Amino acid sequence: MRYYIISGEPSGDLHGGKLMRGIAKEDCGAQFRFCGGDAMAAVAGSDAMRYHYKQMSFFGFVQVASNLRTIFRQIDDVKRDIESFNPDVVILIDYPAFNLRIAKWAKSKGIKVYYYIAPKVWAWKERRVKSLQQYVDRLYTIFPFESDYFRSKGIEPIFCGNPLVDDIAKRRATLPEREPFIRENSLDERPIVALLAGSRISEIRANLPDMVAVARTMPEYQFVVTAVGWIDRAIYDEYIAGADNVRYLCDRTQQTLALSEAAVVTSGTATLETALMGIPEVVLYHVPWLYEKLKPYFLKIPYISLVNINLGRESVKELVRASLAVDELRDELQAVLRGGKERKRMLKDFDELRAMIGSEGASERFAKEMVNSLKR
Repeated sequence: MRYYIISGEPSGDLHGGKLMRGIAKEDCGAQFRFCGGDAMAAVAGSDAMRYHYKQMSFFGFVQVASNLRTIFRQIDDVKRDIESFNPDVVILIDYPAFNLRIAKWAKSKGIKVYYYIAPKVWAWKERRVKSLQQYVDRLYTIFPFESDYFRSKGIEPIFCGNPLVDDIAKRRATLPEREPFIRENSLDERPIVALLAGSRISEIRANLPDMVAVARTMPEYQFVVTAVGWIDRAIYDEYIAGADNVRYLCDRTQQTLALSEAAVVTSGTATLETALMGIPEVVLYHVPWLYEKLKPYFLKIPYISLVNINLGRESVKELVRASLAVDELRDELQAVLRGGKERKRMLKDFDELRAMIGSEGASERFAKEMVNSLKR
């Protein structure tokens, strides 16, 4: 069968690559065409890629507004590419502003539409539920709490686990031992605290200054910024410079987390990843003052971290602030470090979370369900 898959972000590319491998295992005649990235190209080849996510990733009102002509041109081009490929199904991976437009068009053309990794309509832009109801044939979710939510909206979602579990399990076997790791990366013997400041420049600029500020008050620890390769190191160095106990490591997030005593994490998938690895954390998200004032009016849920959302309670402390006192962040971090008053309770919560999220093999289970549903 023929599969057209669209992802417009790095995380979607990783999920898409694993899903494509699962599909190819279930359907030996699978043919792919896609918008995505290197992980998906590793399965189907770069010749099968219409757009790389780097060409499609526009975030924030200003960036989107200034690139509207490009975005709509890409949407029209992808529609033509889908028609030319004539797929049995279009599989959309998150990225709702783009993908819901494709879903509406594909449905009008009689093409099956599967949505993998549902948009976070339970948090904001709930109006998008109507589009999911009208234009999506099968909705696949990766968080257990989403099942009840979508059922309440008249949609029967399909949950087969979370592919992040596969990532962690795959890397666990190759995680480094402490001594070689600190030697190879010019670290020292002090306990490590990981700093996960986000995967976008705007997030780093907003959150890393507070993270470095608290590091300066705790010289008995070494703080490691887990950078991402697609962001220039100069962005990080702007805030790290002069902080003697803060180090920069690129594309070593899970390796660093595995050897860390605790972490300070910007909201996102990283909060869940950190918890599933059993590392106590504090969630920090610096927001504009207007957002802080208006948050109760447009955010549909009481939490922003995936740990708390899935557990339905505040397991990890969320510091969502327009301005933050360094002492407050230090106190919350000390509470989850070794000997801290919240550490044991938090680790117990993480055990509960792992049981909820499910076992390894989620990507293959999702792929099998998709292929079998198309065969039916």
